[in-house]
Amino acid sequence: MEARKDYLLNRWVFYASNRKKRPREFKKPIETAQTGTCFFCLGNEALTPPEIGSVKEKSKWILRWFDNKFPAVEKSGNPKIKSNGLLTSTSAYGNHWVFVETNNHSKQLWDLNPNHITKILIAYKKIISDLSKKTPTKYVLIFKNHGREGGTSLIHSHSQIVSMNIIPPLLEEESNASEQYKKKTKKCAYCEIIKKELKSPRKCFENKYFAAFTPYASRYSFEAWLFPKFHANSITEISDDKLLYHAEILSKVLRKLKTLNVSFNFFLHNSPDGKDLHYHMEITPRVGIWAGFEIGGNAIINSITPEDAAKFYRGK
Repeated sequence: MEARKDYLLNRWVFYASNRKKRPREFKKPIETAQTGTCFFCLGNEALTPPEIGSVKEKSKWILRWFDNKFPAVEKSGNPKIKSNGLLTSTSAYGNHWVFVETNNHSKQLWDLNPNHITKILIAYKKIISDLSKKTPTKYVLIFKNHGREGGTSLIHSHSQIVSMNIIPPLLEEESNASEQYKKKTKKCAYCEIIKKELKSPRKCFENKYFAAFTPYASRYSFEAWLFPKFHANSITEISDDKLLYHAEILSKVLRKLKTLNVSFNFFLHNSPDGKDLHYHMEITPRVGIWAGFEIGGNAIINSITPEDAAKFYRGK
């Protein structure tokens, strides 16, 4: 058994070899198709809040986004942070949108081709750029929940966009740790990590501009991180033509996860404004269940080492 610490964060993961299972043992049964009317399908636009934006081809939308009916934030209240001793609060101020990734109900993100995924990434890029300019936005988080264990409530493939008046703690911790490393070494920590991992047994895929690897202290079984091989603080700094390379790597990772039919989440980690954090996407399959050890100690037990997970992705 071994415990590993994250590259930069004070976060530990315990690898329990006696719990190790083969990837095929993680395969989940196919979920029963959702019954009833799908609000996100083509032709049902009147069942959602008014459209905020869309991408169309041949007069039909292929991507569409609108307000979430059950938001975590809203544009009301006072966005300023107030503190009274140990008690600190603010209005949860911002936008919470649903982003429908395809008009085809029968396809999930892992079924879409890289060209379509590129269109999704380009739309993300524009949305982040536009929302970031609006006061009092401090951060725009884009994430996806896929499958029951991933927290989704609707089967039709979609992701979510939340602009908020605070910086999420994980992003603040990552950017602060990265900046501290840079002060000491004059180098980007994640640029150094990418160089190291592309020569390690944790490497999964690589193309001209992007790469994916399983992180050294993976919290989740089959967790994968996707990075540009050049330094960029945000997806907004990446040209549209390079986003095709991003989509190709993302497609490879997701197609491997499809063979397990597992739930997963992904998150775009852009640098908060004024910070220096190498842009990346984290993909976290939801194979295991966090229990008392994880919740009580804020440390994780993972039954699959990142080296074995990388072998699965590479098909070896």
